[in-house]
Formats: sequence, C-alpha cells, structure tokens
Amino acid sequence: MTQSMSRFDPFAGLDSLRRELFDDGLLRGTREKLPTTDVYTNNDNELVVEAHLPHFKEDDITISVDRGSLVIQAERHEREDDKNKKYVMRESSSSFYRNIRLPEGAEMRDAEASFHEGVLAVKVPLRETTVPTKIPIASRHESE
Repeated sequence: MTQSMSRFDPFAGLDSLRRELFDDGLLRGTREKLPTTDVYTNNDNELVVEAHLPHFKEDDITISVDRGSLVIQAERHEREDDKNKKYVMRESSSSFYRNIRLPEGAEMRDAEASFHEGVLAVKVPLRETTVPTKIPIASRHESE
C-alpha cells in the first residue's frame, strides 16, 4: 500500500482567508478606499512622504517628529442632527496614522509640508552622510 505525501504549506490558510475577505466577501472593495502612503527620495537629497488623505481637511491633520520618526495623524468626526428622523444624533469618524522612520541625514528643521487636493506632501532635506570606507585585509603572507 502506497501513501502519497504532500508538502505542508503553512501559509495556504492565510491566502485563502485573504481571498475570502478581500476578493469574495466582507471587505471587497475596501482596498481602494484605504489611504496610501508613498515614501521616496528626490536625487538622494530630499525625502518625500506623500499621504493620500481623501475626505480629510488640513485642520484634521497633525505632523510631528518623535524619536527619529515622522508621525502623520489625521482624524475627522462628523455629526449630524436631524429632527425629522427618529434618532437623536448620527456620528461617524475616520482616522489615519503613519510612523515613518527617518534616515540618519534628515534635516527636520528645514522640512516643509503642503496639502493639496487630498494629498499631504512632506519634504525633508537630506544632508550628505559619510560613505563607509573599506579597509582592505592584508593576508599573512604579504606582511612577512
């Protein structure tokens, strides 16, 4: 009697759960609605962080630096009172949080932020950092 052996894939269950939640079921379509963040450099002398924050206003957003990280937070609350409906009050809120580790040469004193058409752009100048120097290893035979 021969038994067939199949290789165990510990992530197969996670992949099927992801497909079930996002592609087929409960959370389908939410991926497009989640805010995205782009982090890149311009010519190695400027770090740019772009947070796409639709439906937020400039007053909803705070930017800070904490222990070498750029912290972006946004929170908005909506409240609607409608006397013609049976409920007394209707409230909703949305929030956003990103913590981006800053590189060694980040000059936060000269950082600039702008908010235009739902996109927050934070530009941080980068000073030139020292390049590591390689030290060659001499072989034992060369030193004799």
